[in-house]
Amino acid sequence: MWLEMSFDRYRKIIPDWKSFQDSIQGRDPTTIRVRTGRISSAQLMGRLGDQGFSVEAVEGIDSFIRVLEGPFNITDTIEHWLGLFYVQQVSTGIAALALRPKPGEKILDLCAAPGGKTTQIADLMEGTGCLVAVDRNEGRLQALMANIYRLVHSNVMVVSGDGLRLPETSLFDRVLVDAPCSAEGTLRRKSNRRIKESKKFRQSVPKRQEVLLRKAIALTRPGGVVVYSTCTFAPEENEGVIDAVLKDMPVYLEECGLQIPHSPGLTRFEGKTFDESLEKTCRIYPHHLDSGGFFVARLRHQEERGDRACLHKSSGWQDSAVQFPSEKKTGVEVKEVIATGIERMLRYVNGQVDLVSDFNWLLRGKDLWLHGCDQWPSDDWFESKNCRVLSVGLRAMAPVFRDEMRPTNDILRFLERCVSSIAYSPSKEEWDGLLNQESISVSVNDYGFIPLKWKNHVLGRGLIQKGNLKGEIPGVRRRWLKKVFTPGDS
Repeated sequence: MWLEMSFDRYRKIIPDWKSFQDSIQGRDPTTIRVRTGRISSAQLMGRLGDQGFSVEAVEGIDSFIRVLEGPFNITDTIEHWLGLFYVQQVSTGIAALALRPKPGEKILDLCAAPGGKTTQIADLMEGTGCLVAVDRNEGRLQALMANIYRLVHSNVMVVSGDGLRLPETSLFDRVLVDAPCSAEGTLRRKSNRRIKESKKFRQSVPKRQEVLLRKAIALTRPGGVVVYSTCTFAPEENEGVIDAVLKDMPVYLEECGLQIPHSPGLTRFEGKTFDESLEKTCRIYPHHLDSGGFFVARLRHQEERGDRACLHKSSGWQDSAVQFPSEKKTGVEVKEVIATGIERMLRYVNGQVDLVSDFNWLLRGKDLWLHGCDQWPSDDWFESKNCRVLSVGLRAMAPVFRDEMRPTNDILRFLERCVSSIAYSPSKEEWDGLLNQESISVSVNDYGFIPLKWKNHVLGRGLIQKGNLKGEIPGVRRRWLKKVFTPGDS
């Protein structure tokens, strides 16, 4: 039996029903989130304005910009290719703001793909601490990692696995559960097409959501924070789920602390009553932010006292290793490889960064990874059959002919402020050739890899050999760059 979503059942709980009805008749405007730390909102708005886009800051929500109109799709800009922004609904940015992550913390994103909330949290952590991003869908995980690498975040550990089966040996300061849901709040993105779902699906979703939330609480240290969110209006998936865990889990609700238009959570619906504290949760309807629908709740894990509290805060975490746990090289071998990689990387950076003290280095196979996680979860996370660690930070150095280490395109973009002084700036004609996979003649005879620059941005890596320069930007990224790039602006 298939059911079509009807919003009439929400007429009594939505204060301004007419505004709600009017708002869902058309698509919501495109909004983007600025990659803070790499560019300011004002700078990005100026650059987009120079290209003919009409943009405005989203009031009350830092780092979000509304795109009112433009000469072409906002994703076809060089700024998007560079990872200077992420296309994201304003409403979905609320979860990370309610979580309020801090630099240096240990944070878990339990349903992370495709990465909008993960990369927003990473921004707020300012590249420090350890953010573990988990998802069980391998296809969506590829999108997650692509977004992490495009936005060059160095403190994210990506894990493939079912969030329900994660080891409970490592406790987190904060956990986000952006739970799979019936997605009623995404109606505007679907051009107002009603979503039909089976009765079985509508009945099973709240059960899985509740189990996920219980797991999140089990993975949170006493005194820590859990944020639960959905993009649906259904109380069964929102207040009903929170009400169930409040009955027997060591958590209580806090105010979300959001200075934006919203409605309080429900304490009763269709004959059912919920805990009075559910008024502290937030319901965001499409007309509130001219965006999608969203629900968010902020839960605090009850604090423990004395020695047990100190134990829980450090429980299950260890200093990050210099080689991936599955690797079997000796300590001497690992140190030699890392030292060689850093020595080669020093050819490209200036004194603005200390490659030894500012970052952590990890050997995996023949590749060197750079990351900002001073600590990571216990060995159970690396050895468990229920989850698999896919990446930690950014792949920094990879071997080529005779195992000579070369810097990756991602690491050159990540360190662009430190490598720009030695980068080569191709002319318009040279960029045309490089993007067509042609070698160009340059007045440099040395052999070696070199950063390629456009304006103040490093786009990737080139190789100079016998006076010829060849671009080494990977194929998919190169073709995308060719589509959006206008070398005449260089």
